[in-house]
Amino acid sequence: MPSGRTHDRITLLSLPPLAVVVYILTGRGEWLLWFTGAYLFSGLMFGPDLDIYSLQYKRWGMIRWIWLPYQSCLKHRSFFSHGLMVGTVIRVIYLLTIVVILAIFIVAIAQLIWGFNWNWRKVAENSFDVLKSQYLGEAIVTFIGLELSAMSHSLSDYLVSYFKRSQPKQSNRTLKKKVRSKASKKRKK
Repeated sequence: MPSGRTHDRITLLSLPPLAVVVYILTGRGEWLLWFTGAYLFSGLMFGPDLDIYSLQYKRWGMIRWIWLPYQSCLKHRSFFSHGLMVGTVIRVIYLLTIVVILAIFIVAIAQLIWGFNWNWRKVAENSFDVLKSQYLGEAIVTFIGLELSAMSHSLSDYLVSYFKRSQPKQSNRTLKKKVRSKASKKRKK
C-alpha cells in the first residue's frame, strides 16, 4: 500500500491533466475551480484513509476528533471506505451530518441569546431548492472531483497490493542462505 506522501504525489501529479480534460469538457472556468478544489481536498484531506490514523486524518488538526466515530465504524480498506462511489458518498453524508449537528447547537444557542425565529424545515427546503436550481452543475462537478481523487487513491492501493502479492515469496530459509552467502563472500575477500 502506498504511503500518504505517495498518495499526495499521485494527487498533485494527476490533477493537471484532469483539469485540462475538465476544462475541455465543460468550457467553464468556475467549474474547473470547483473540480480542482474538490480533487485537492479529497486527495489531501478527505480521502479513503480517514478510516485510520493517517496523514489525511492528521491534516484535520484540532478537529480531527470528528473522524473517530467514522474510524470505529469502518474497517480499513473496506468497501464502505475505499469502495468506488460508496466511500465518497458515505464520507460526504458523514461530514454533512457532523456539520448539521454543530449547526443545530450553534443556532440553538444563538436563539437563546438573541431570540430570533428559525425554522429548520424551511432552511433545508430553501437550501435544497437553491442547490438544485442554481448550483446543480457546481455540485456535480464537485462530487466528480471528490470521487476521482478517491478513485485514484483506491486504485493505487489495489495496484500496489496486487503487485506485492504477485511477487514470489521468499521463505526464511532462502533469506538466511542469502545472508550466509553474502557473509562468506565478505570473509573470503
